[in-house]
Amino acid sequence: MKLTPNFYHDRVCLNVLAGSIDNASAIYEAAEGHVLVGVLSKNYPDIDSAVADMRQYALRIDNALSVGLGAGDPNQSAMVSAISREVQPQHVNQVFTGVGTSRALLGQNETVVNGLVSPTGTPGQVKISTGPLSSQAADAIVPVETAIALLKDMGGSSIKYFPMGGLQCREEYKAVAEACARHDFWLEPTGGIDLENFSEIVEIALAAGVSKIIPHIYSSIIDKVSGETRPADVRQLLMMTKALV
Repeated sequence: MKLTPNFYHDRVCLNVLAGSIDNASAIYEAAEGHVLVGVLSKNYPDIDSAVADMRQYALRIDNALSVGLGAGDPNQSAMVSAISREVQPQHVNQVFTGVGTSRALLGQNETVVNGLVSPTGTPGQVKISTGPLSSQAADAIVPVETAIALLKDMGGSSIKYFPMGGLQCREEYKAVAEACARHDFWLEPTGGIDLENFSEIVEIALAAGVSKIIPHIYSSIIDKVSGETRPADVRQLLMMTKALV
């Protein structure tokens, strides 16, 4: 079972949501395999049904599965860890405080485990209180370097920077990208990314020297009627990626 994502030129791998197993298969083909296909734990009533379904997804897309929370919902943290232990996906989405649990339950270091940190309005400072209880408490704001060190301590692979609101926090995002580059940590920009701002968002991270980038492109490329991600848009994102890398 392949546990490492298929990065284009070892730098960029897309992350998009699938509305069904057939949709996942079409996305994977459109991205020529340079994609992690998100399936949300929040869509399942329990761990067993999620595991059974996600295993079917994984079979169709060479295990390029990304186990999702669902809009960064901290209450899904424990469920994501439990599912990931059974499924052994290539990618796990976690709130900051859930990273250590996911890594321990995976029992290996190859799967990418991100940790969710949020913008604060101040470049170089990030909010790490994104867990089930901590998100309800006073904001824990730390230097991005400290957040990266904490994530490394817990076995994390990358910062999931969410919610970005596209390029609304450009200077903050640049500071995060530069810190990731300095400390050889991967970066996953998330929130408000679309076909218009995708290239600039990825370019900022590439220019900063981030070794591996996993941009999440969600609602902007989902067909509102079918609820499925449009493969043609994924193909376009791959073309943009090839132009950048």
